[in-house]
Amino acid sequence: METAAPSREIIKLNDQEFQTLTEFLRRDYGINLSKKRTLIEGRMNQYLQRNGYSSYSSYLQMLFHDQTGNEISNILNVLTTNYSYFMREWSHFDFYRKTILPELKAAVSDRDLRVWSAGCSTGQEPYTLAMLTDDFFGKESASWDKRILATDISEKVLSAARAGVYGSDEIEDIPPVWKQLYFSPLDGNKVQVKEELRREIIFRKFNLMEKEFPFRKKFHVIFCRNVMIYFDAPAKTGLISRFSDALADGGYLIVGHSESIDRAAAGLSYVIPSVYRKRN
Repeated sequence: METAAPSREIIKLNDQEFQTLTEFLRRDYGINLSKKRTLIEGRMNQYLQRNGYSSYSSYLQMLFHDQTGNEISNILNVLTTNYSYFMREWSHFDFYRKTILPELKAAVSDRDLRVWSAGCSTGQEPYTLAMLTDDFFGKESASWDKRILATDISEKVLSAARAGVYGSDEIEDIPPVWKQLYFSPLDGNKVQVKEELRREIIFRKFNLMEKEFPFRKKFHVIFCRNVMIYFDAPAKTGLISRFSDALADGGYLIVGHSESIDRAAAGLSYVIPSVYRKRN
């Protein structure tokens, strides 16, 4: 008779460890999980056991002394949901194509288009933006610098984004002509974003909680969608203010449909749901 595999003992998370971990995530990364103890225990228990830790205290000691930054990326992957797909919240992309791009084409005299996908996850958002932009400019594409900055705090998702490999089912909603233009078939029912389009994205690791953004030039458009759902109010307010500072006059900030911001405090005007514009 086959016997069941022995169940692993649950690693206990005490109140002090919970407070230490959540305060660290809130202070350094703006992520508020103070009311997510069940989520933390459920996801962390498997992660700790899989990596040979018998207690939270030993794990936290390692986490706080890791100089590489790799472990914080690992734990953020475990505790937050990196969920993205092509054409997500299409109304934003439609507005970008029909309103923003024509405005920028007419207004940007140096042909240096500056768009930032902040919290880009596994790359579907910036690649969608790159396809829209390339399609819009058509034969004029070569005369524009339209590379998109795409940042995330997780090196793991950035590696996946740089590779640009997705399941064939993940591009079902993409127009057939775009599938031919921008994707190459791979074995195993996979596709890969073609190198020409991958070169249009600059992927960088970046923590949005940095007190000052290091960018020399102002952005015309910033997408930061479904990133702030874990942020507490002060972290979100500070981030929106920094986004506003990073925008050129008249630039657009686009957030997720389920997210709300204090636009007045940041000098932003409402345009359509979840789309805001920096006042001149």
